Amino acid sequence: MTNRRDFLKKGTLAVAGASLMGTNHLWAVPVEQKYVSNRPAPGKRHFTSEAVEKTIASVKAKIKDPKLAWMFENCFPNTLDTTVEFGTLNGKPDTFVITGDIHAMWLRDSTAQVWPYMPLAGEDKELKKLLAGVVHRQTQCILLDPYANAFNKTKEKEVHWMSDHTDMKPGLHERKWEIDSLAYAVRLAYNYWKTTGDTSVFDADWQKAAQLIVKTFKEQQRKEDHGPYVFMRTTDRQLDTVSNGGYGRPLKPVGLINSTFRPSDDATTYGFLIPSNLFAVVSLRQLAEISTQITGDKAFAKECKDLADEVEKAIEKYGIVEHPRHGKVYAFEVDGFGNHVFMDDANVPSLLALPYLGLVDLNDRVYQNTRNLVWSTDNPYFFQGKAAEGIGGPHVGYDMVWPMSIIMKAMTSNDDKEISWCVKTLRNTDADTGFMHETFHKDDPSNFTRSWFAWANTLFGELILKLVNEGKTDLLNSLS
Repeated sequence: MTNRRDFLKKGTLAVAGASLMGTNHLWAVPVEQKYVSNRPAPGKRHFTSEAVEKTIASVKAKIKDPKLAWMFENCFPNTLDTTVEFGTLNGKPDTFVITGDIHAMWLRDSTAQVWPYMPLAGEDKELKKLLAGVVHRQTQCILLDPYANAFNKTKEKEVHWMSDHTDMKPGLHERKWEIDSLAYAVRLAYNYWKTTGDTSVFDADWQKAAQLIVKTFKEQQRKEDHGPYVFMRTTDRQLDTVSNGGYGRPLKPVGLINSTFRPSDDATTYGFLIPSNLFAVVSLRQLAEISTQITGDKAFAKECKDLADEVEKAIEKYGIVEHPRHGKVYAFEVDGFGNHVFMDDANVPSLLALPYLGLVDLNDRVYQNTRNLVWSTDNPYFFQGKAAEGIGGPHVGYDMVWPMSIIMKAMTSNDDKEISWCVKTLRNTDADTGFMHETFHKDDPSNFTRSWFAWANTLFGELILKLVNEGKTDLLNSLS
């Protein structure tokens, strides 16, 4: 089975077994047809939503920049067009969401990929069912293994990662423990309820999964022992395996939750990953609200609230540190012993993206200090080049900027000049493919990774739609 790492070959233009350089592929971009839709033909799209199609038409009509309008048309529906597999399972909606070039479902990616369609669920019953199907599928994934990050559609034995030194089982694609995987599942279910009013997703299985989420968070506070999770892999990539017999570097039990891996699927340096701990706090409070208002489990609601309060206090005590240039900032990772890392990684949750996820207030002084730090050369994974500047990470390596970081810079900005720069840069660094990529070289956008990465595509669409909805169409139409 191919994995994320196999799609990191720089400059690749391959998509789903065909070359983007060939003019016959439906994603090909011949110069003479540069702004002809690169979407699959209607009959080959995985799912079509009337509400999404109306939104595409409405937004395109407002954008005068032909390339920007073309990119929105290509990117916004990319998840629905190419990655969702919608059906029923046990009489309930069931939606399996692949990442794009990997036929596996990540809890994180699948939530993020369908997230921009959530506001349209009230206008489209079938879209609403599809979103409910993602919640149901994620519930079954968590019940299978709350420590896993990625899953196969069926429980047939997945050959490639079965060699990992961890508790692999049929149905798992990869078993990297990441706090955000569970937090994203809560985010989707909670906001699905808030948006649609539908409480049917909170069935008995979902309630069992919620209990597992809290149990897992508590195990990874490591108060009594290291917990049941270990992970090692035979690999030549340092951040694809874990030290100390699979437990990672020592952590002092201070109330924070260990995350063995980052949202990038790279191993943490110090296991208390602050963006993910902030995410856990919000998710626990959402679980408490659901338990209070929907399922009626007051004892579980209190357990969630108490844990959220404990983690939040620990973040305030150990996760906020003094930087010599930027003042009080959120560290990226800490260990409870006083060690910490000043950096950011483009994958969300990141420090930059905290307000986007609703984890901190945009105007919070500590966040603003942190934002200044991570978008500067004081962040070792901030790269500046001839084509662009932005945040990357060790997952791909030196000099590779993630479009996701530029999108997040715009998403967390009230400065029209800054937003304009972000949108212009995204427009100009697509390598004329009409899509976002995982990364591109800071000096050469044609040197990129992952030509089919649905999360980044749909997130770009979400940004453009947000700006249109906020009355910033003039900004989009004044790009030089």
